Amino acid sequence: MDAIRQQIEELEEELIALRRDFHAHPEVGFEEHRTAAAVEAYLGQLGIATCRMTGTGVVGIIQGTQLEPVLMLRADMDALPVQEETGLPYQSQNEGVMHACAHDAHTAILLVAAKVLMQHREQLKGTIKLVFQPNEENAGALPMIDDGVLENPKVNAALGLHVWTPLKSGTVGLSSGGVMAGLDIFRITIRGAGGHTGYPETARDPVIAAADLIQTAQRIQTREISLMKPTVIMFGKISGGTKANIIPDTMTLEGSIRTLYDDREDRPVERLRRLAEQVAATHGCTCEMTWFRENIPLINHPAMTRLMTETAARVMGDDACILPYASMASEDFSEFTARVPGAFAFLGAGDEEKKTHYPHHHPKFDIDESVLVKGVELLVKAATAYFEAPEG
Repeated sequence: MDAIRQQIEELEEELIALRRDFHAHPEVGFEEHRTAAAVEAYLGQLGIATCRMTGTGVVGIIQGTQLEPVLMLRADMDALPVQEETGLPYQSQNEGVMHACAHDAHTAILLVAAKVLMQHREQLKGTIKLVFQPNEENAGALPMIDDGVLENPKVNAALGLHVWTPLKSGTVGLSSGGVMAGLDIFRITIRGAGGHTGYPETARDPVIAAADLIQTAQRIQTREISLMKPTVIMFGKISGGTKANIIPDTMTLEGSIRTLYDDREDRPVERLRRLAEQVAATHGCTCEMTWFRENIPLINHPAMTRLMTETAARVMGDDACILPYASMASEDFSEFTARVPGAFAFLGAGDEEKKTHYPHHHPKFDIDESVLVKGVELLVKAATAYFEAPEG
């Protein structure tokens, strides 16, 4: 066993204890006060100077034998407004808040990785910037970028990972190019003229217009945009009306558009707006559409992906454990990879026997903690490999 692996495995108990402590005390985005203080305290004990950024964000610097290049390692810290139903001994102590997306694991992994890297900093031919980010669930990366997280020192490349229950424990998902979706959230209001359901000809019915739009919108992703460009238009909420025998004046539809590519040319949001107006007009109605972009697509840089893939094969011990993988979920690490070469890996943590097969954001979500040491080893060895032959 090599020295780094042995050192990490000796820290497994500490690693799991950190993860369980964060799990028991979850905090939602920009309210990660306890978590940020714990991160600062841990890094301070290691001799790593830290600073606060964007409220509850924490940034630390590990200085190697050279100032440049600068590699950013990032972990997210926020939890979700979910009532936990796992029954675990370290179940959430905060009512209605839960680490249902493994950010507790990410924070623990990066802390222990920092501990190992500090002990090997004489071998680091550059600088590591540790970024503990708040509010990933609501695009917290962009405010950190606006506050200068990629500057002083200027970041040259970035690495991140996600503990991922859709993949089996013992596997790592890695691909170059688009690996997580861009996400737009939209709201469409269709306005008609209400009336009596016994005399529908006297009204302009927004209900049937809404139903038509839900069906017709699906043509965008199959008839207007290439099937080679994954696009998903989903309606998650529809509301309107007051009584079964009354045709309402308005109907409201809300949903999301996800793309696994740079969609500036294909503009699916604009296509949906055009279609909504045309469908509404067909039914004698009008419509208004508003939207906002929550995340851009996460695009892995080819050279950084190759670095992570080669490292993962050494860490996992078998090339067959490294799987091509992409997800239509979204991740604001995309904001970093849009600005510097970066790679984002999925660390499998699903095991049905251990009841860690539930999807992310589920109230019974949990992870296979045996994979945490692999996450630490992946970050540590990828970082040291980067300084041997920096990419980007």
